[in-house]
Order: sequence, then structure tokens, then C-alpha cells
Amino acid sequence: MIGDYDREASAAATSTATPEQVLRLATDLTGFSTWFEMHDSWRGDVPARASLGLEVVESVRLMGIPAEIAWTVVQLDDRTFALSGEGPMGLLVGVSVSAATTVHGGSEIEVEIGLGGDPVQGPMGATIEAHVEGAAQQTADALAAKAADHVGPAEPEPGSGPVVHARTGVRLHPNTPVLVGVGQLVQRDPVPDGPDPAALSAEALRRAEADAGVTGLLAEADAVYAIASVSWQYGDQAAAVAAAVGAEPEVTVVSSRFGGDAGQLLVNEAGRAIAAGEASVVLVSGAEAGATQATAQKAGQRTEWPVQPAGTAPTRVLGKDAEANNDAEAKAGLGAPVYMYGLIESAIRAKSGAGIAEHRDRITGLWSDLSHVAAANPYAWSPTAHSAERLATADEANRMVTTPYPKLLCANLQVDLASGLILCSAAAAEAAGVPQEKWVFLHAGAAAHDEWFVSERGDLAASPAIRTIGRAVLEHAGLTVDDVAHVDLYSCFPSAVQIAAAELGLPVGDPDRPLSVTGGLTFGGGPGNNYGTHAVASLVQRLREDPDSYGLSTSLGWYLTKHAIGIYSATPPRTSYRSLTPVVDATPTRRALGSFVGDAVIDAYTVQFDRSGAPEAIILSAVTPDGDRALRRYVGSDLAARGVEEELVGLPVRLEEESATLLGDSAVAVPEPPALPVLVERRGEVTLITLNRPQVRNAIDLRTALLLERAIDGFEADPQARVAVLTGAGTAFSAGMDLKAAARGEFPVTERRGTLGICGVPPQKPMIAAVEGSALAGGCELALAADLIVAAENAQFGLPEPKRGLVAAAGGVLRLAQRLPRNLAMEMALTAEPQPVSRMAELGLVNRVVPAGQAVEAAIELAETIAANAPMSVAISKQIVLESPDWSTAEEFQRQSELATPAIFSEDAVEGVVAFNEKRAPVWKGR
Repeated sequence: MIGDYDREASAAATSTATPEQVLRLATDLTGFSTWFEMHDSWRGDVPARASLGLEVVESVRLMGIPAEIAWTVVQLDDRTFALSGEGPMGLLVGVSVSAATTVHGGSEIEVEIGLGGDPVQGPMGATIEAHVEGAAQQTADALAAKAADHVGPAEPEPGSGPVVHARTGVRLHPNTPVLVGVGQLVQRDPVPDGPDPAALSAEALRRAEADAGVTGLLAEADAVYAIASVSWQYGDQAAAVAAAVGAEPEVTVVSSRFGGDAGQLLVNEAGRAIAAGEASVVLVSGAEAGATQATAQKAGQRTEWPVQPAGTAPTRVLGKDAEANNDAEAKAGLGAPVYMYGLIESAIRAKSGAGIAEHRDRITGLWSDLSHVAAANPYAWSPTAHSAERLATADEANRMVTTPYPKLLCANLQVDLASGLILCSAAAAEAAGVPQEKWVFLHAGAAAHDEWFVSERGDLAASPAIRTIGRAVLEHAGLTVDDVAHVDLYSCFPSAVQIAAAELGLPVGDPDRPLSVTGGLTFGGGPGNNYGTHAVASLVQRLREDPDSYGLSTSLGWYLTKHAIGIYSATPPRTSYRSLTPVVDATPTRRALGSFVGDAVIDAYTVQFDRSGAPEAIILSAVTPDGDRALRRYVGSDLAARGVEEELVGLPVRLEEESATLLGDSAVAVPEPPALPVLVERRGEVTLITLNRPQVRNAIDLRTALLLERAIDGFEADPQARVAVLTGAGTAFSAGMDLKAAARGEFPVTERRGTLGICGVPPQKPMIAAVEGSALAGGCELALAADLIVAAENAQFGLPEPKRGLVAAAGGVLRLAQRLPRNLAMEMALTAEPQPVSRMAELGLVNRVVPAGQAVEAAIELAETIAANAPMSVAISKQIVLESPDWSTAEEFQRQSELATPAIFSEDAVEGVVAFNEKRAPVWKGR
């Protein structure tokens, strides 16, 4: 062995390669990932070849846990290559590779690994030794097999070493995702027997390959993604496209059936897969042939497009599919996007304070700018520039559809368009010979959705989701929106562009920064779900021409509901690419009512027109005194004609079954939405979550459960949040399930975290229940879902479900049995009688009892004590407490050691010792 170590292991393997070839491969540092089982990544610049005395830093994995090792090459000759290194907490590591000639002319390879120092001594030593033995054998076998594959000197595999970006000198991680080829096509003169969407996608991808300047990339794709076509349904559209271009991918991904967010969403996912090393070449494409279908229909023909065998399905479907409308929206005729976006447009107008004429000038000016972009776009469906005056003029060619939208302000979906993108890892792009001037880097992507049903949003003229994902990608990329030179905002209707621009901080009407690079869905064309990839393809061309600049693209689905965003540049990213899913903070919502009769205030409306251009009906959104939103559609109403020229938003109205009557000509304040039933407050490293329904003793209905789940998700996702405190507003912690809502068939069960939005899957981070007053039924179960309980002197706990013919099956009985002596748990479960806090404290269920009114502050104080400790240590300690009851005596110390190892090898462990010696507070990194 190369030294004396506490734990040592050796393994042997034979190879047909010569010792020289084995050692040449072993000393090629760029190829470590192909044979060294413990390798994770290199830190900093690493030379291609090892030399005696060389010092390098490598991240290795010991039992799956990363640890940085500072290596020195201590032996290098014609027989042996050896490294000696030091890691965190005094960890000592040695690795030796030796090769000797066999009688058959091949090599006998011996791999030795040694570990020493405090981290490997004690009860975990045996576990580490077993791991090292396995690692040594896997390393020897992999090195033997890899060496046998090489006839001559070993060359680094694609993806195994850094790639130098020539223009900037940046050394790229080999898995850095890059867009290398883009292709688009438009068929403005469709014929009845034209190609199907998969065939159009394939042609777009061939153009993308030609754009990349190489051949063979399509056939090398290991993943093919397809944006689901609206004009033709496939079992696996990605597989159909792959077959057409000669690819044999391991993975096919198709977007959910409906959603214009799909284009950017799939690009984000392709970037994630490449960055994670799951794929090297990914094809993303989409197409529509709606114009061909319409042409065939007019000719009395049927499109004879390919049909895949029954049961054909992709590897994965990406995106969320759910009903687009609630019952109230459907009843009011808001299913067609044009009417919903028209309704939203009136809310934007009212929020801005502009009059009807002023706002019309604003949106026709915006759309005129887009038409001029389309006029310069060779792939635009309608490359004709229009003046704002022309767009504002309603006539036979530009008939009114619904206020304030004539036809030329609406998305044009009857098009034949296709686009294709080729994404590669930097290593694969380099290996394929794609010129670097073609490369455009993915810097960051993100996706989220707003409150799903428009009518339930508190503010119709806002998008918290766009604001959240915009902030997330800009922060990750290290940019501000002012750094972005090229923009494409999903532009189905003017309201979508205005809201996105406002949330992202982009001015509307800036001649130096138009808000589209295609011309939008009216003039560029709205190809079903696939507009987003056309935007990215057009953006790539701009960024190649302006390589120091940055571009931003958004996609959206349904009615400003599902959102995705991406940041791009021909300049390498400052931070490794990530596809982000930030949690959108909850905002006030309204109940949607489809049959309300009574007084209200109009907060939005749209007037529908018939084919002759006459007002036909009006759809009203009106807010009731309770803050709910009533939706009604009235045909033949006098309000329809009046609403075309006069502003109705803000006017009081009486809604009847068959008609609506204005109650005045002066605007009044629109009632505010009800307060959120769950409040979230961040106090440093502590997140305070408050159930806010004091009028019903904080009983949980479905809306509250969903928001509680979102609050917990946000707490878990926030790297700054260490401990949560859960409490209730008013005089009670929680009465549990809202029985009145349950009687209506509305049960507080969420998809992921289960009953009450938390009881099925409590947070992994520590949570403290701060209980004032009663915690009964589901309220007691909520408290038991926490790790610790701080309670006021007036608190009481109980499971009264048996008194109502129910069982506390949201974890109440189960967790009581785990935390209390058997007979006491049995008493609470069977008598269903509430217990005072004093007894619960005596039994150890309650950690601290404080005067009434002080539970929250005492819980926060306790949370801050926890948060002062190392995050990894706290997390592992909690895991051991939760899991150890299921361990046998024989395995408990081994299992404990396995869980504790990450903390012992962590950077925080080093920091804790150093801070103690330096007599200062530690600065934890959580790793």
C-alpha cells in the first residue's frame, strides 16, 4: 500500500490492454469519471495529464456523500500511479493503480484505496471499509474494461473533461447545455394532402441540423421531445418524429395535451436533462397543420395522416393538464380564450386609469409594433406591417370579435408552422464539430402557474407566477431585466403581453427593445401549443449576431395560467444552468359564483359581437359585498352597446337572472377579496405560518388545506428557512376539518400532503406547533404533525371524532400511540375527551407551557435555538429520531452511522470546530 491507513482495501482485474495503455488511461485526469468509482467532479482547472508532484482538488463520493480531497501525485512510473490526499475533518485518502504484464500479453491491474483519520474511526469504520472494498473492485473492473477499449493512447470521452469556449476563454463543464441548431418552416399555401405535423417537425429538425453546420446529430439523439400537436393526435408524437429523422432515442417526452407553455417548458427540461448528464443530444420540435386541415375540409377531403398502433405512448408526459374553466366560467361562456382575455383586458384598462379610446390606442400601437417585427420575419405566417390606425378600424377584414379585440388583435391558430431545436452538452457539441459561433447557452429556466381559474384570482390584471419565475431566472443568471436586450413575450392577446411586461419590469412601446422577435401569435402565427419554440429559434439567431447580449423568452398556457421562462446568451453562463420551480407566494382569492342575484360592483367585462359586427351579449364579472366574484352573460342587454363606448368597470350593478341594471353612473370602490386563510411571515430563518380563519376557529376547508400545503412547500424550498412555526389566529389553534364545507362535498385533502394539507407528509425540516386555545380533532392532528409543541396555559388537546361517528385517521390516533404510553393514548382515543395542557406536558407531548398569548413568541424563540445549529446535523438528527424506532438492536448503530456520515464529512463539521477554537459563532453552509 502507498501508506498506512486505518481502513484499506485492494482489488484486482485483468485487461487485454498493455500496462502502458492502462497507466496512460489512469493518468488522463479528464477521463477519471469513466473508471474511478468515487469520482464526482474536479474543482478548478485540471490539466489533461497527471505529473509527479501535481496538486489538484477533486470532489469524491464516499458512501454517496461528496467530500473534497486535495490530492498530490506521489508516485508515477511505468508500473504505478498513486495519489495521496487530505479531506475535511482530517480525513486521509490514498489511491494507487498498478499494472503488470500477464503471460498472455495483457495486464494484471491492482487498485488500492486507503482511508484514515478521525472520520473513519469509531462505529462507522466497518461500514466505510465495506464501501471502500466495493469501490476498489468497481474501479478495477471499470479501468480494465475501459483500457481494453483503447487500441492506442486513451482519449477523453465526450463529457469527461472541461470544454474551452474560445471567444471568452471560459472553461465549460462538459454537461453545459447549449442550443446548436434551430430550424423553422412555414407553409403559407397549404394543399389538402399536405404533410402531417410529425413530418413538418422532422423537416424543421433537418433544417436545424443544417443550421448547426454538421451531419449526424439527429441520428445521435438520445432523447426526443415533442410539443403536442392540436391539429393531429399521436400516441407518441416524439417517437414519430424520431423515426422520421432516423433517431433511436432512449427517451421520448411529449407535452401535456393543451398548453402554450409547452415550448419553453420542454426546452427547460431538455437543459436540465443535459446538465444532469442524463442526455447528450436532445431534439425538441413541434408543428401544426391547421391550415392544411382547413384546406382539406373546404375541398371536401379528409387528411390521411399516419396513425400509430393502439397503446403507443411516450416515456414521459410533461406539464399539467386540468380543466381550464370552473363551472361559473363555463356557464358564463368564458371557455374561448378570446373572451377570457377580453375580460382581463378591461381589468388592465381600469387598473391603468386609461379611458376606452386611450387604451385602444395603446394596444393597437403595441400590436402594430409586433406586425412590423413579423414583416421582417421570413417564417411569419402573416408578414405584413399594419399601422395602429388600421388595427383600430373594424371592417369586414378586421371584424370585432369581443371588446376590445377586433380580429387582428387575436391569435391566429389556423396556420401551418413547424420548428425544431437541437440541444447538446458542450462536450457533445465539441465532439460533433459544431462551430462555437453557433452555440447559444441556456442560462436559466423556470416554470410555475397562477391561481388556476381566472375568476378566483384576487387581481385579474396581475400574474404573481410570472413575477416569481422572472425574478428566479434573473437572480440565477446574475442579471437584471435591464441587461436583457432581446425579448419575446408570449403574445396571444394584448392583455397577456401587458401583464407579463409589467411583472417583469419591461416597458411597452420601447423601439429599441420590442417585446417579440417573431411578431407574436397574430402575425408570426399561433401554432397551437408550439409558439414557444418558434420564439426560441428566432431568439437564437439574434443572440448569435449579438453574442455579448442576453435574451428572454416566455410561454404561457390557458388564460395566463401556466407559465415558463428562459434566459439565453451566446456568452457562457456565470452559474451552471438550472431549471427552477420556485414557489409562488399565495395572494388573496375570490369565490366564483355562477348564479348570484343581488347588488355588486363590476370589476371586468367584455362585449361579444355577432358576425355582422353588432353587439350580441355582454359577459360581466362583478364583485359582491362579501368579496366574491359573480359571472353572468346577458344576451341582448342594453349594457352591451353601452359597454362598447363607455367604461363600466367600477359601476354598481344589480344582477338578476335575465338582466343586469346599473345602480349609478359614478364608479365606486370594488370590494377587496377576503383575507387569505393561511398567512406566511418570514422572520429571519424562521417561517411563521398562521391559519387565518378565526371566525370558524381556524377550521380547514379545501382552500385552506391547499394554501397550507403551498406554505409548507415554500418553507421546504426556501434555502434560508430553517424552522417553521405553525399557529392559529384568534383564540383557537384549529378546530380541524371544516364540517360545513365537508357537508358540501368539499374535503380538505390535497394531492401531495394529504389530509389538512400537511398530515400525510409533514415537512422534512423541523416544525413547531404554537397552540393557543383548543387543538381538537383535526387541530390536534395538525399539532401532532409538528416535531415540537409549545402551548399556552389555556390550551387543550383532544380527538373527539368518535363522538361524531368518525376516527382521527389523519395521523391523530397513530401519532398519539407513538408519543404517549399505551394506556394514556388509548384513553384519549377511546373517551374522545379533551385533555388540559398541564397533563399533556406531564406526559411529554408538550415541550413548553407558557402564559396565554405568548405561545407564538416562545415557539419562535425555540425555533431560533434550533436554527442556530448546523442544518445538516439538525436534519439528520430529526431523521434518526423518526426512523430509529423501526431499527433492530443489531442494526441500529450501523444505520445511525450511515445517516451521520454526511454530517461528519461536511464542510459544516470543519466550520464548527474552527468556530469553536476561534470563539465565534459558526457560519453554516448546509453542506
